[in-house]
Amino acid sequence: MPRYLTIKKIDGKPGQVYYPLQLNTLPSHPTPGPNQLLLRVHAAALNHRDLFIRQHLYPGISFSSPLLSDGVATVVALGPGCSPATQSLLNTRVLILPCRGWEKDEAAPEGEFVIHGASRGSDVGTGAEYVVVNEGEVAPCPGHLSDAEAAALPLVGLTGWRALVTKGGLGGVEGAKGKNVLVTGIGGGVALQVLGFAVAMGANVWVTSGEEGKIQRAVELGAKGGVNYKEKDWDKKLKGMLPKDRPYLDVVVDGAGGDVVARSVKLLKQGGVIACYGMTVGPKMDWLMQATLRHIELRGCTMGSRREFEEMVKFVREKKIRPVVSRVVKGLDNLEGIESLFEDMKAGRQFGKLVILIEGEDKTAKL
Repeated sequence: MPRYLTIKKIDGKPGQVYYPLQLNTLPSHPTPGPNQLLLRVHAAALNHRDLFIRQHLYPGISFSSPLLSDGVATVVALGPGCSPATQSLLNTRVLILPCRGWEKDEAAPEGEFVIHGASRGSDVGTGAEYVVVNEGEVAPCPGHLSDAEAAALPLVGLTGWRALVTKGGLGGVEGAKGKNVLVTGIGGGVALQVLGFAVAMGANVWVTSGEEGKIQRAVELGAKGGVNYKEKDWDKKLKGMLPKDRPYLDVVVDGAGGDVVARSVKLLKQGGVIACYGMTVGPKMDWLMQATLRHIELRGCTMGSRREFEEMVKFVREKKIRPVVSRVVKGLDNLEGIESLFEDMKAGRQFGKLVILIEGEDKTAKL
């Protein structure tokens, strides 16, 4: 019987409760409806969103829909009415679009936007052996990626692409080559994916981290250097690292919030951009008059559209980019191992994505 992972509701206040994991079974395989696909999931990955959900620090939580947003799968059945292009995906690996309700508008979602995984607005979650998705909610998986790497890509890749390209203005090699980018909080999945994209585009990238080891690993991945944000004058130290012929940052891609504006204002060029995709330090940040006088732009963003997802996957395929995987556990029924991935995330031990290789029924079984 197909299995899927949910969270179990228990009493507790937001931020104090920690919902336990629960493994469930279905009596039979799901059946795709009109213009839908049945997917056999090979691997799924965690995001900070999943940790926030377990702490009831995220809106619209579902206790019945499968957990997790990221996944790679094989199309094993088609519902009636699927287009010829979709029919060609039968028996091939695909990446699952981690959200719904946003087609192509560059500004914001056109419809009711929802992220998959333990969401009241969606019954899709990748912490399952089988899922049904709508036609158009998958993209062919780049062949150079392993299952673990592929599962690590969708949400962080989409979020990072929108932050760097759409909001940050680094559109491809011609728009990015030689420009200076700061990526904060290296070690997280989005930050590492932004680093990979920017390096592949020919930009100069610097990073911040609270651990010297993570900075060194980022340098090995192509960063020019980095600074420890725990140091009082890290912004001054970074300024000294910038090239003499371009002694300023063009873009800051940030997922922390906090004092990023105050720290960045003297580093950015006039008219420079801060693309903020998250605020892990706290839900507020200060805006300085100095930033206004320097025409700095603070641009908020989260996730992205289906069009941006397709652009991102195409770039990954062309540049043979590999997402960084921190650790993998095997088995959807391995609750102890999955719990250890959440513990890594809570402690900030990961460098890259935390992945579950899903084991269930025989992958060669006929439906």
